[in-house]
This record gives sequence, structure tokens and C-alpha cells, in this order.
Amino acid sequence: MNALQMAIADGMTITKRNTLKIKRAPDLLGGAIILPIVFVLLFAYVFGSMIDIPGMSYQEYMIPGIFVQTVIMSGQITGYTLVLDLQKGVFDRFRTLPMAPSAVLTGQTVADVLMNVSSVVAMSVMGLIVGWRIHSAPHEAVLGFLLLLLFAYAFSWVTATVALALRTPEVFNNIATVVSMPLVFLSNAFVDSARLPGPLKAVAEWNPVSTIIQAVRELFGNTHPAIPVPDAWPLRHAVVASLLWSALLLAVFVPLSTRLYKKAVSR
Repeated sequence: MNALQMAIADGMTITKRNTLKIKRAPDLLGGAIILPIVFVLLFAYVFGSMIDIPGMSYQEYMIPGIFVQTVIMSGQITGYTLVLDLQKGVFDRFRTLPMAPSAVLTGQTVADVLMNVSSVVAMSVMGLIVGWRIHSAPHEAVLGFLLLLLFAYAFSWVTATVALALRTPEVFNNIATVVSMPLVFLSNAFVDSARLPGPLKAVAEWNPVSTIIQAVRELFGNTHPAIPVPDAWPLRHAVVASLLWSALLLAVFVPLSTRLYKKAVSR
């Protein structure tokens, strides 16, 4: 077995271990499912009665934004779990085993993508209940869901890198919240970015979260000619730009987090 085959096999083993851990911690899975449902209901019935979106219902406009918000928040589970394992000495046990260094991180991020599937399914069902509909072709809708999961996987590597750099759960939670909240709310998730004042409008249009949301809206058919797409290149070519953002995040943070993991287990 060569190094690549060993890394894949080890990664699958750690994925199974983390998936079983989720199964034995129903509160973790419950939070990943219940919180998105709460967000759907909150924004649909509280903000939906106050925000007017030309040409379409607010439910259809905001559901793609909640999809992306949820996968960003779920990505923080990757970092938090890694920090807990580090503090509990689990990494020290892994270090004694003949396994690829990348397997722990790969297994954790893949397991979290599987949990994101549960969140997306729950949000989709609740979205249909409150009035959200998909108006595109089936293959485009499937591509929309796959794009969400790809971004979720890429973002989980970002949180893994931050967690391994900070190394304490409390600090990681604080930093992750401080970073993720502006990313979501300074975007087109819940309001049209054209309504934002000058500097914030520019930030929202070039925010990668806005790009992913715009791509998902287009693939689900949740757009309308009455809502013009801004001139920013990422929003004009949202699907391509989303793929580029995901590839860039993976290219930067996979080797960086692997390096930090090797440093953590060598101490």
C-alpha cells in the first residue's frame, strides 16, 4: 500500500470514528438540525413580514442565505472537536499509531460534511413548509446542493487551521463567532446588497459568502429580474467564482492545517 492509499484508508477510519461519535452524542446532531430550523422560522416569520423583495417572496430569497449561514456555523464544529481532542490527549494516542498525519483532519472534515447533509435536509424540508420552492431543473438543484457541501468542506479546513493555531476551546469559539457573524451579515444573505450604504455595499459584493449565496440562488432558481445582479465580477459569475473560492480555501488551508497538526502532535 502506497502513501496515498494509506492516507485514504486512514482518513476513512477516522471518518467512521467521528461519525460514530456523532451518533453517540445526539445533542450534537440535534443542534445541527434544530438550529437551522429555528433560523428558517425566525427569518421567515419575523423578518419576512418587514422586508420586501421585488418579484418574489422573502422565503425564497432568504433560504439560500440560511443554507450558507448554517454550513458556516457547522464548520465551527470541526475546529471545536479538534481542540477538544487535543486537550484530551487523543492526538497523543494517534501519534503512537502508524497513520498518515492528514488522516485525523480528513476524517474530521468529511464526518462534518456528513453532518451538514443532515442540516441541509432539515432546512430543505422546513423551507418547503414555509413556502420556499426550487424553480430550476433537477440537475441544477443537485449542483446547488453539491456546491453547498463543497463550500462546507472547504470552510471546515479553515476552522481546523484556526483551531490548531489557537488550541483552546473558549478562545476558538470567541474568534470563530467574531469572524463568522460579519461574514454572514455583511453579505446578501438576508437583504439585497444594493440596499447597503457605500462601503458596506462594496464589502458585501466581494464577500465570498455573497458569491456562494448568489450561486445557490441561481442554481435553485430563486432569482428575479426585478433584483439586478451587481456589477462585481464574483456575483456576475457566481457559480464559477464559488468553485474558485472553494478551491482556493482548500489549496491554502489543507497544507496549513496539516502542518499545524504535525506541530501540535510533536510537542
